[in-house]
Amino acid sequence: MKWRKLISVPTVAIAVWCGAFVSEKKQNILAPWILPIDGHSSVKWDANWDGRHGISTKVRNTTETQDTSAKRSPRVRRHIFLVRHGQYKVQGRTDLEQSLTSLGERQADLAGKRLQEYGYTYTRLVSSSMTRAKDTARIIKETINAIRTVETDLLTEGAPIKPEPTVDGWNPDIDPFYQDSVRIEAAFRHFIHRPDTTQTEDTYEILVCHANVIRALQLPPEAWLRMSLNHGSITWLTVLNTGDVVLKQYGDTGFMPIEDCTTYNFPEDVWE
Repeated sequence: MKWRKLISVPTVAIAVWCGAFVSEKKQNILAPWILPIDGHSSVKWDANWDGRHGISTKVRNTTETQDTSAKRSPRVRRHIFLVRHGQYKVQGRTDLEQSLTSLGERQADLAGKRLQEYGYTYTRLVSSSMTRAKDTARIIKETINAIRTVETDLLTEGAPIKPEPTVDGWNPDIDPFYQDSVRIEAAFRHFIHRPDTTQTEDTYEILVCHANVIRALQLPPEAWLRMSLNHGSITWLTVLNTGDVVLKQYGDTGFMPIEDCTTYNFPEDVWE
């Protein structure tokens, strides 16, 4: 009790002093993105991020009642499941030799079963044209029947931009970034956008590709190395016809036994 009394007085004094100081110096103490002074976000949402603002959300008047207010078109969504390929044979010299390991095949099978458990009817399965992604997509397709499949070079592995912060010991040439960034941006514009005006109900699509591409599709380009992804993980994006985007889950592998969860292409994740 004595200790509490000794601590309580200076603690209250400090709290009162800090409160007064913060109230007068909010801008100096608090970062704008933590608590904006004017109560508004310091970073505004770009409603036209996909170049389709005002196209997918038609506004029409209703004459069914005396209410003359406008109402929006029915809300529909695109659900996009981004699946990272399974663990692969990194010692292969060519892409064809870099097929999935036995563990990678099991990871792909488990991912396919989880996608099936969701109970959705998938409209298409799109895969990177690299061997490890095609192997993963093939195994997933064996679990999810009656699905249209597409392969594309747009989703192949690459690095969109020099990461920030930089990685110790890694100082690559700038040329690959110029090539990969344009391609990955094209993949984003092609696959990640709000529903078309002709869409009348929710759709569900699967994209099988690579960790770098998945991360680049969601984050500021320079942040692509700040987050990790397990092999066979499922990331779920929902895009509404209003242009709003919801990240429903990121890198889910909760459906895998812990011993099957890997990030790097080694027997054990020695870098973790």
